[in-house]
Amino acid sequence: MGKYKILLFDLDGTLLKNDKTLSGYTLEILAKCKNSGYLIGISTSRSEQNCLGFLRELKPDILISSGGALARANGQIVSFSSFSVAETNSFIEMARNMCGMDCEITVDTLDAHYWNYKTNPKAQDKSWGDSIYTDFTDFNCEALKICVEISSPGLAKKMCEHFSGLDSQRFSDGDWYKFTKSGITKEKAILAVCEACHADISEIVAFGDDYADIGMLKICGVGVAMGNAIQEVKDIADDITLSNEEDGAADWLGKHILCLQK
Repeated sequence: MGKYKILLFDLDGTLLKNDKTLSGYTLEILAKCKNSGYLIGISTSRSEQNCLGFLRELKPDILISSGGALARANGQIVSFSSFSVAETNSFIEMARNMCGMDCEITVDTLDAHYWNYKTNPKAQDKSWGDSIYTDFTDFNCEALKICVEISSPGLAKKMCEHFSGLDSQRFSDGDWYKFTKSGITKEKAILAVCEACHADISEIVAFGDDYADIGMLKICGVGVAMGNAIQEVKDIADDITLSNEEDGAADWLGKHILCLQK
């Protein structure tokens, strides 16, 4: 196995192709890595509920979801952080006051994913897990992560300034911003996973493509940017592989971990 123990992947734009599927080649290479003794990990901004279909195929040893608010190792929760019910409702009220009462909002909880959607999420992405429609009236759940569609970057900054103890991160493929408790990131969850798995951060190879992956790629032993990654990710990566459409993560693993040729 050499000096690496954990192989850690973002989902969208990384392991998943643009049509939100996993290729047979990617699944084959990951299975070979797992059989060789590597721990397979997923680190995604999706909620746990929104990646259940992929988890059945991947069977990861590690799952970091909701942008780092929830982390599991071998099925056990090793890191968890949520807004209280009062904080969740206060944030939703603030978002509506600043962005309009009809702004779209999603909320990840430990057991579900909520959305006041105008269009059913599965009409946009067939891989999307079940989302529960709500108008967020009398919402009574603790939020791991809240996402808001915001047309102006300045509004996202104002929301962070107005609501103490809050971090935000924009997604590169639209006007959506994710909000978590202050300091809750993929990299913080990775540290909790390392402790649970008796691994050092230097023993992780991580793959990503978007803003939320930058910290993860910087702190891990090797950070690999996808060929389709935004430039900011490529700038900090230790290496750059092919795009997600070209099975870039699997190609890199085949060459550098399994010493195969595609």
